[in-house]
Amino acid sequence: MKTLIARASFVLALALPAAAFAQLAVVAQANHEALLTGSDAKAVANKRLVYDFWREVFEGGHMELAEKYMAEGYIQHNPNVPTGRAAFIDAFSKRVKPQPIEAKVKAPLVAIVAEGDFVVLSFVREGVDPKDAAKKYITTWFDMFRIESGKIAEHWDGAAKL
Repeated sequence: MKTLIARASFVLALALPAAAFAQLAVVAQANHEALLTGSDAKAVANKRLVYDFWREVFEGGHMELAEKYMAEGYIQHNPNVPTGRAAFIDAFSKRVKPQPIEAKVKAPLVAIVAEGDFVVLSFVREGVDPKDAAKKYITTWFDMFRIESGKIAEHWDGAAKL
């Protein structure tokens, strides 16, 4: 009996760390206005700039508004998107047609973090399991922007070359 209890305790001890490291679901924040607040006026303004760019230009497809948000010399670090505001407009005009601009970002936004001239948006992202195409998993996607003179001057994300 003692041997059985010892074995059961050993198996349970091995299982507990695995449970402790199981993935937890990434949860979107419904209250975007709460994400756009803060005590630093510059950080709040930078958050709003990126948030509105995302809604109006990126999601809404209104490339005619890009100049309002993006520096002419905009630097792009995503290997699938060209550098420069004009090149961005040209590339996205072919991919996205203008739609009504929503009051909130449509993508499942988790957080907006601003520090100095940088703003990071994080989103819930669903992916296909590379080991089993019938399964999906949830992870987090990040987009980071650098603001210069009140416009988006640079962008990073985790995209791999297509």
